[in-house]
Amino acid sequence: MSLKDGLILEFLAENDLELPAKPLYRNLNRHGHEIGYSTVRQRLRELEEHGLIEKVDEAGYYQVSSMGKAYLEGELELGDLEQDD
Repeated sequence: MSLKDGLILEFLAENDLELPAKPLYRNLNRHGHEIGYSTVRQRLRELEEHGLIEKVDEAGYYQVSSMGKAYLEGELELGDLEQDD
């Protein structure tokens, strides 16, 4: 997990969004977060592998999963995620 992971998770959760990588990248930057498109794509893959986000359709839209919400609410720790690898 990186600092950018938390940024992406919080942004999706706080705004209750389902977004693919490109619009997520654009909106993060519009809101003052300096993050590159390739970083967003990489972090989405990593977050999905850890079960913190999930694809909602074949077009590549992502949303925060129930596990991601638990992580943001402090009910799940990083150590719990790394055990699943």
